[in-house]
Amino acid sequence: MSFKALLASKSGSTVSTSVVELDEGELMPGDVTIAVEYSSLNYKDALAVSGRAEIIRTFPLIAGIDLAGTVESSSYPGIVPGDRVVLNGWQLSQAHHGGYAQKARVNGDWLVKLPEVFSTKDAMAIGTAGYTAMLSVLALEHGGVHPEHGDILVTGANGGVGSIAIALLSRLGYRVVASTGRLAEADYLRSLGAAEIIDRAQLSESGPPIARERWAGVVDCVGSHTLANALAQTRYGGVVTACGLAQGTGLPASVLPFILRNVTLAGIDSVNAPQAMRIQAWARLARDLDLDKLASTTQLIGLSEVPAAAERLLAGQVRGRTIVDVNV
Repeated sequence: MSFKALLASKSGSTVSTSVVELDEGELMPGDVTIAVEYSSLNYKDALAVSGRAEIIRTFPLIAGIDLAGTVESSSYPGIVPGDRVVLNGWQLSQAHHGGYAQKARVNGDWLVKLPEVFSTKDAMAIGTAGYTAMLSVLALEHGGVHPEHGDILVTGANGGVGSIAIALLSRLGYRVVASTGRLAEADYLRSLGAAEIIDRAQLSESGPPIARERWAGVVDCVGSHTLANALAQTRYGGVVTACGLAQGTGLPASVLPFILRNVTLAGIDSVNAPQAMRIQAWARLARDLDLDKLASTTQLIGLSEVPAAAERLLAGQVRGRTIVDVNV
């Protein structure tokens, strides 16, 4: 049986994508076959399909680091036909065919059963970005940062991780300060729950190794000077989570925040997070995420629209979350 997919190919150093018809026999090994309904477009996806970073390790490959759909067949214990499942990361769009397709065959231990409150479309409105935002919130809580301790800074606030982090944190009672380079989107950020908006220029240039204490915690989606300045401004005992590299992969920082203020820098990895952590994150999303706010962050595209949307995302022209309907 044939199905539609967005296939990435490489010629020399150039990566290109096209919507093609594939046969189920061309799927990779796995013990669960899924009828995919939705995927999503994340920053990592944009880097992959544009070829701007070496995300995809083997070509040709179906792109897409996320998928949500319904199980068609399974030999994996505890997963049966009819189950609604979500998959974020693992080897998708790196060494294993990803979510930009109407069919997927994957390892059962990569899957999380979708909480009843979410549709498969909701799951991809959340996607890796929202799941990463929840992992960041869990890291703040694990580090002992609570609403009464002070403001939480969210950088890259208009993006997928930033948008959902604001919605989650505000619902949990935190006062959120959103950092963005698109101040025209201030009303959008306030609608998600941001109490204050600041220009990213306040954080994006080289700053002192330690500065006035401002933040009880930080969810950083940007990296580089922004992350360094966030660390320098974090209060004693605060937690800074790092999950992004939109400004760059470097960290031009000092040890002073760590040894003078006992600041914790917590790395957030969504790709290889253990299954127990994934289940916890999705359970908390089901409890703590306002679905009306989630809907306000989303736009819907089809498979053929992914490459153009990826370029807009990399150019900073996309806010919130982009859902990919693989059947369009």
